[in-house]
Amino acid sequence: MPFGRRQEICWKVNKLKRINWKITLTAFVVVLVSVFVIAFVYWEGRTLPATDIALDAMQSDSQVYVSMENGWAIFFPADESRPQTGFIFYPGAGVDYRAYAPVMKLVAQEGYFVVLLPVPLNLAFFDINASARVIARYPEIQHWAVGGHSLGGVAASSYAATHRDIEGLVFWASYPANDALRSKDINVISIFSTNDGLATGVKIDESRSLLPADARFVSIEGGNHAQFGSYGPQAGDNEASISPEEQWTQTADATTKFLEELSQ
Repeated sequence: MPFGRRQEICWKVNKLKRINWKITLTAFVVVLVSVFVIAFVYWEGRTLPATDIALDAMQSDSQVYVSMENGWAIFFPADESRPQTGFIFYPGAGVDYRAYAPVMKLVAQEGYFVVLLPVPLNLAFFDINASARVIARYPEIQHWAVGGHSLGGVAASSYAATHRDIEGLVFWASYPANDALRSKDINVISIFSTNDGLATGVKIDESRSLLPADARFVSIEGGNHAQFGSYGPQAGDNEASISPEEQWTQTADATTKFLEELSQ
């Protein structure tokens, strides 16, 4: 076979290989995107939605001004006071972040600057460092605390463990993933409920060894896991023996007392 003919055949073979590689890569990308879209739709369909009460709490009133700034829900007193202490909150996994608006509003009306974080796919672990952007955006706030509900609390604790500018950490039915906080100079409060079917009393007790020795624990008698927010019943949880409003009030009271100490 002439040399030129051999070259032509080799060129055509290599061209076909490149085309097949491109087709394979394109097919892989299409399948990957399809899987992601299906997973996204499935996960979004499982999201626990905020109730009408929670959505109403996302509106400003005579006591608390509510706005969306930089993609975050901001709550602060409607009077002329200038909050010195800020509280950044990570929502629980698979929960519409707006479900926590009723409690955020109660905290803000006591004189605090509150930031409620929307998170990608309603999973705080996809944006643990959101607090850093918040703090950079509001340099006038002198004291910062972070907190979260359930897995949102785990995300908040992960951030607090590596950032010295966080003075306080608030757990709602939550606990850290490891003992990184145990020797850290940080104020910690763990607020939990006696009827919680997910963050049970046993799990809360076990978390004591992971936290600083002076961490405080506040029990809400008759409360459950889901009533830290306003999104309805949650699988695996127990029935509460108090109303959501009572649990919100007790949660907000314990949180604001904690934040008041940071301001002193």
